[in-house]
Amino acid sequence: MTVPLIPRSVLFGNPAYLKPEISPDGRHLIHLAPDDGVMNVWIAPVDRPGEARVVTRDRGRGIRTYGVCHDDRTLFYLRDEHGDESWRLYLVDLLSGEERCATPFDGVQARVLAHHRRHPETVLLGLNRERRHLHDVYRLDLPTGELTRVAENPGYLSWIIDSDLRIRGGTTMRADGGATIHLDGEPWLEVPYEDVMGTRVLGFTGDGATVHLLSSIGANAARLYAVDLASGTQTLLAGDPVHDVTRVELDPLTGAPQAVAFAKDRDEWVYLDEAYAKDMARIRGELALRDVDAEVYADRTDRSGDLWTVSAVTGAGPVLYYVYERAAGRLRYLGNHQPGLDPYRLARMEPFEYAARDGVTVHGYVTWPPQADRRNLPAVVNVHGGPWARHTFAFDEEAQLLANRGYACIQVNFRGSTGYGKHFRNLGAKQWGAAMQTDLLDAVDHLVGLGAVDPARVAIMGCSYGGYAALAGAAFTPGVFACAIDLCGPSSLLTLLAGGAPYRTPLASFMRAQVGDPETERDLLWQRSPLSCIGDVTAPILVAHGANDVRVTQDEAEQIVAALRAKGLPYEYLLFEDEGHGLARPENRETYYAAVERFLAEHLG
Repeated sequence: MTVPLIPRSVLFGNPAYLKPEISPDGRHLIHLAPDDGVMNVWIAPVDRPGEARVVTRDRGRGIRTYGVCHDDRTLFYLRDEHGDESWRLYLVDLLSGEERCATPFDGVQARVLAHHRRHPETVLLGLNRERRHLHDVYRLDLPTGELTRVAENPGYLSWIIDSDLRIRGGTTMRADGGATIHLDGEPWLEVPYEDVMGTRVLGFTGDGATVHLLSSIGANAARLYAVDLASGTQTLLAGDPVHDVTRVELDPLTGAPQAVAFAKDRDEWVYLDEAYAKDMARIRGELALRDVDAEVYADRTDRSGDLWTVSAVTGAGPVLYYVYERAAGRLRYLGNHQPGLDPYRLARMEPFEYAARDGVTVHGYVTWPPQADRRNLPAVVNVHGGPWARHTFAFDEEAQLLANRGYACIQVNFRGSTGYGKHFRNLGAKQWGAAMQTDLLDAVDHLVGLGAVDPARVAIMGCSYGGYAALAGAAFTPGVFACAIDLCGPSSLLTLLAGGAPYRTPLASFMRAQVGDPETERDLLWQRSPLSCIGDVTAPILVAHGANDVRVTQDEAEQIVAALRAKGLPYEYLLFEDEGHGLARPENRETYYAAVERFLAEHLG
């Protein structure tokens, strides 16, 4: 039976409904949806979601980040210009409809640092207004719009602020790639290099006397602790010998941890609060009655705690949204993120694991074409970005496109990926283009060995680090991949480390420790750069980039394209003038994925 093709416009166009939340006063339901083809914020009475009205008027790249303040009348959202990540904060008065920009500064990036019900008319912002490489703390008074600088940054990569909006400290990076966490004017915790990605302060109890800490110090995986600041006593709240704690649910009122999730093939939850556990069991029970097998996430933005919004991620269909009425223990369905997908048969991500060439166990997911015999299939290795991230069980538009078009989508959590403990994560240190890359090759060999994948019809694609891996696949192992697709990927590790926005400067020591030091390891970095082996490329390459990318600059694309052109090698190049690191505009996503689909069809058959 032929599987109907899902239109690209449905997969990569604007979602119809996204990120619903309850207003703090419990009266309104807010969500994101298109207005005139652009994602904007909509608001409706909480009991009449069909009466939603749009309250923002963005006509650019669309709004993705928003929130409602505890003054019960101010909505905020962040917006940049063409992907340059110079985020400006906009405020909308929900009573009058008036909108104003609270941070109208060219080239300045605004970060929302803290807002709490205890101080309903105050927001703390981070602004790199005085020094482009550091964000100072500013207090924003919502009624007047007045901005006051309240703390000058002494070199912090990030700030630590409690629920009373007191600035308690921050984190600095050390030259060796480690970090120091500062609290109350003193160095509080020295974090070794190998623990940097698994250690951070989550927050405080309401009285500010106990800090909640994620830490892998003294263990393999990140664990959750409560630390008494007066005595220094640490109490272990949750941990796993292999998998990191990747999500912590905190009581919105007290700040106490109520549940943690461990990043396994599917989320594994451990509950620390009996009442919260009962509520989540009710929600899961209601979903089971509706035959919904999903990862479940609850948002509790209603101050009373009576109404929650719930997201259910099945992995084989659109994300489902509900309101949970806590007193009644009842779920009220709101809709899904893309009803246009409802008529189509989608594929579910399936976990797999294999032994890499050095014996290390590596995990990942395969999304198989629906109704296809799993024998000698064409395949695409779809590499995640970061690389300090991971693939998770989710609804993945790219995986759905590839599976729907007949390709097995292979998504590998190669060494260096997060969630599997610090030993596995640190196996990726200075292994760009080396062991991190051979993990991808070994995944292909594993599936070829099972007879599921045709070795002559394998492509590689990805964004950011995934784009680098695609270029590396074409340059370092020219006989393996039939074609490669690079979106926003670096082509030279030397120019990657030398470039980027000024506010990324505090990350320099971390990047040197993880990728390589240009001062002492220049030859290594050049050898691991796809640009260095351009003469070995034989497979066609599709390169795409955003002109305003401040993480991986346009030069990374230009230099690989220039080298391919000079060598007379096959390539295609798409430059998006109004995009940054990744593609946000639906029309650009349509252009890109149309090119991807045609490119794969041409070179994989």
